Amino acid sequence: MELFYAYKIEDGQAWLDAEESAHCVRVLRHRSGDSISVIASPTATGKGPVCGPQGAASTGIARPEAEPSSAIYHCIISDDSPKGVVARVVSVQEGWGAHPYYLRMAVCPTKNIDRYEWFVEKAVELGVDEIVPVIGEHSERRVVRVDRLQKIAVSAAKQSLKGAIPVIAEPVSVLDFIASCPSEGPDIRLIAYCSDDVSPRGSILDALAAACVTVLIGPEGDFSQEEVRAALDAGFIPVHLGPSRLRTETAAITAVEAVYLTLGLGTPAYDSETAGRISKSAVPGK
Repeated sequence: MELFYAYKIEDGQAWLDAEESAHCVRVLRHRSGDSISVIASPTATGKGPVCGPQGAASTGIARPEAEPSSAIYHCIISDDSPKGVVARVVSVQEGWGAHPYYLRMAVCPTKNIDRYEWFVEKAVELGVDEIVPVIGEHSERRVVRVDRLQKIAVSAAKQSLKGAIPVIAEPVSVLDFIASCPSEGPDIRLIAYCSDDVSPRGSILDALAAACVTVLIGPEGDFSQEEVRAALDAGFIPVHLGPSRLRTETAAITAVEAVYLTLGLGTPAYDSETAGRISKSAVPGK
């Protein structure tokens, strides 16, 4: 199945960027009048994420009125320019490629950026809504290219038939991210780290119970005790990911998979009514 990524969907039209347009027109030989299927990020449609912290690490404010942002747009090409395809939206299938939870992964970038990019790719394939690169006191890497991570997310979403592109947030410090998270609400906030020095940890599988989940994963040197205490004070639940000590990217993808198997039951898609009900139940205060 061919999927194209639209950077903007507005007034019944979808716009492809230069890279997607060149692939559509020059490689796949599509022309005006051809039918194509399009997916987009939540921000492309002006909806924003349906569940998000209210602060520096947020990519949007929680929107109780938001409809499911996961959808496939069936379109007809009206302008076949290889520099910018424009397509008319014929129909929209809401909830296509959705999962019944909202997952935000706040993960410290790894020293070897290839490992972090691998995490982004695999997390998108399994199901994630927002990825926040967080910089810890012990982080060895403090700079990431958000634009490159977004391209990897787009490619992975198309390959795995997802109905939305996850949001990749700008990097923020661990402490600022923690401070930005809402202190109350039905969502679950988890912090996975390597020891029980600050507080005893439980299993991530036992902690998962809500449709809106935030997981905080530290750098190679783990979180500092100050960061852990700040997270606990903010309502984060300390968890472990099993008896093995895992690399940062392995821990992050293990957490994504735990959510996928526990809350998603491995189901790849939900209808519009189910996706809408789940999305709205994840919004704080609802």
